[in-house]
Amino acid sequence: MPRDPISTSKAPAAIGPYSQAVRSGHTVYLSGQIALDPASGLLVEGDIEAQARRAFDNLRAVCEAAGGSMDDVARVGLYLTDLDQFAAVNAVMGEYFAAPYPARSTIEVSALPRGAQFEVDAVMVLG
Repeated sequence: MPRDPISTSKAPAAIGPYSQAVRSGHTVYLSGQIALDPASGLLVEGDIEAQARRAFDNLRAVCEAAGGSMDDVARVGLYLTDLDQFAAVNAVMGEYFAAPYPARSTIEVSALPRGAQFEVDAVMVLG
């Protein structure tokens, strides 16, 4: 089955040898998004909530570029450098998704690219 790359200028450009997302059949695999501003390429300033909002905004932009929406997301992966910040990230996630919520994993990591505190990736299934 072919793999079709997805890209949009409304989310940060890939900073390595990968695509923002890849569609294979009805499934779209979305690469991790951190809190990079798509216009400047810089990490947004602020707390974990500000970073989570920017990362989810970036994820939403890639979903839309693939022809879907956050409602089509079947699974998300959350990566935090401090699990003590989980409640704040969970509250922000609630602003972007409605029931039925996607499946989710949450993992504490030692570091993320560019010094980010949060990263999100996802799998989306379209019609």
